[in-house]
Amino acid sequence: MKLYKRKPGDTAPLGQPDPYMIRAKDGRYYIYATGPAGPQLYSSDHLMDGWEYEGVCLDMTGQKNCWAPCVLELDGTYYMYYSSMDADSNDEHGQTMRVAISDSPHGPFRKVKDLLPPFSIDPHTVLTPSGLYFFYCQNVTDAERVGTVIVCDKMKDPLTLEGKPVCVVRPTMDEEIYQRDRFKKGEHWHTIEGAFYFCVGETHFLMYSGACHQNPTYFIGYSVAHGAPDADLRTLDWKKYPDDHTYAPLISRNDFVEGMGHNSVLYDNGKYYIVYHGRDITDETPAEDTRCARIDELKVDGDKLSVQVTR
Repeated sequence: MKLYKRKPGDTAPLGQPDPYMIRAKDGRYYIYATGPAGPQLYSSDHLMDGWEYEGVCLDMTGQKNCWAPCVLELDGTYYMYYSSMDADSNDEHGQTMRVAISDSPHGPFRKVKDLLPPFSIDPHTVLTPSGLYFFYCQNVTDAERVGTVIVCDKMKDPLTLEGKPVCVVRPTMDEEIYQRDRFKKGEHWHTIEGAFYFCVGETHFLMYSGACHQNPTYFIGYSVAHGAPDADLRTLDWKKYPDDHTYAPLISRNDFVEGMGHNSVLYDNGKYYIVYHGRDITDETPAEDTRCARIDELKVDGDKLSVQVTR
């Protein structure tokens, strides 16, 4: 179900790519999304309706093209993890992982540190019983299937990585091809991105998006691992569901929406919800990105996740 309902004269962007939802201590819901001018912020007192556009919530001085912001509250401070380019850069692979802070979920956030050099994108920071962990994506060119992978590192504190990352999800099938012959004839580029981790009991889930959002096979999938809730997430035996070579998307193109991917998960009032982006299928070619934030209930049954996509 589409979350943000545009109004006449609305100044909000047409889409909210890479939506990351939290429920803050004030009880209000917040969505942070990708934006060329900076991370977009939406908020509501209700999960399913009443969403308002609040504008750009990060001081983008010296930066441009903010991608996939992720926000975590710790001891009253809100940390935003995101990637952006330097304002004078024209290299899309100049995306650099950064962290900004604010004392409010509304922002304004201000950048305090570069966490990783380029190319590094799609952060997800999670606090577990064994500490803080940081998932992100980087490119790998010395693999059987070259492309973008998801790695996990532990954090010493909210501003410092331990520096011992481990690859936890990598491409294993043709449906994860981002572009054929992208940089080299006969060498297809694959993409696994948009990590989101959560745990139910001793079952650990790591969700991800595969391929390119403009490809028909673009999808949300997930890996599963088993272990104690306080396990080091880098040491778990992550396995794609149902296996490495079966294309069985949790969510993919249907009759009315396409380009569905890059999700977050919220547990609210005893239910899990998946928040993701998707484009309405129309006969028109939009002038800008129209991947809108959507939400549906996420069912958890043992190792299996399921979603009934609604309009």
